[in-house]
Amino acid sequence: MDPKQTWQPTEAFSPRWGIGNGHFQTIASYLLQRVVPLPPAEDRLIEVAPGIQVRCECHWQPDRRSALTVIAIHGLEGSSDSQYLRGIAQKALALGMNAVRMNQRNCGGTEHLAPTLYHSGLSADVGAVAQALIATEGLTRIALAGYSMGGNLVLKLAGEWGSAHPELKAVAAVCPALDLAASADALHEPVNRLYEMHFVRRLKQRLALKARLFPERFNISAANGASSVREFDNQVTAPFSGFRDADDYYARAAAANVVDQISVPTLIVYAADDPFIRIQPKTQAKILANRNLRYVETAHGGHCAFMASPNGYDGYWAERQVVDFLQRADGEHCGS
Repeated sequence: MDPKQTWQPTEAFSPRWGIGNGHFQTIASYLLQRVVPLPPAEDRLIEVAPGIQVRCECHWQPDRRSALTVIAIHGLEGSSDSQYLRGIAQKALALGMNAVRMNQRNCGGTEHLAPTLYHSGLSADVGAVAQALIATEGLTRIALAGYSMGGNLVLKLAGEWGSAHPELKAVAAVCPALDLAASADALHEPVNRLYEMHFVRRLKQRLALKARLFPERFNISAANGASSVREFDNQVTAPFSGFRDADDYYARAAAANVVDQISVPTLIVYAADDPFIRIQPKTQAKILANRNLRYVETAHGGHCAFMASPNGYDGYWAERQVVDFLQRADGEHCGS
């Protein structure tokens, strides 16, 4: 399958009336809570490294082995309960897919299950979840979907895996943090300080909880003086996760390093008015040069929002494009 030639968005993105601005889209998607009903999930703990578990919420079709399984991963300080993950799961289930909402380490109430932090380089955790489900459920077809930080993780894993794992059929990423350094610096721009303050506050709260759970490993004072995400990563994320500093972390953990090695059909959705995710020209050139990648950039949409007017569906445009792309990729593979 060449996604550049065979797939197009179901419709062009047009922002919901009154929230066309990227900041309005981003904030509205956070503040306008929606009810996304889902059937009961099977809660499963999966070991991704020795002594480290993550929690996945699994929704299975009656014949799970014959269905495509979509593993969806949230962004920074999100969880399996993030609205966009629930939306992906709901839409995937309606199309006959299995849906697995994966929590990253420490997320979704699992801080006690990992004596480590989580970070943007842990693509192996996603791979471990996928391989565990393949082994225990007899799955033959999986797809990955990620938002923001989760988008970096799924693209990084796809690049690292290349063609070595035939069960991986397709990948989709929405506003992926491919270029970590550029995005961290954009987050520190004055117009984005509201978002950055939110993330830094949440990260410090999580560090405080980790320090209570694992006092021999973590010290809340490590974050003293950190008022930006880059400073937090320099003082906490990097040294506690085996990186020299924030620059080393951003350089080694970015999916931009391997996006040219992705060998399965992959969709990247990005909004030009995303307040703080930046895709550098060099990375964009790699994306456009890889025939397996379908890059869709809209003028509006904000960060992981893409709120359109309901028109026969709920209006969450990016979710619709992700599941449509994954279904088409899987269908063309099965028919080939």
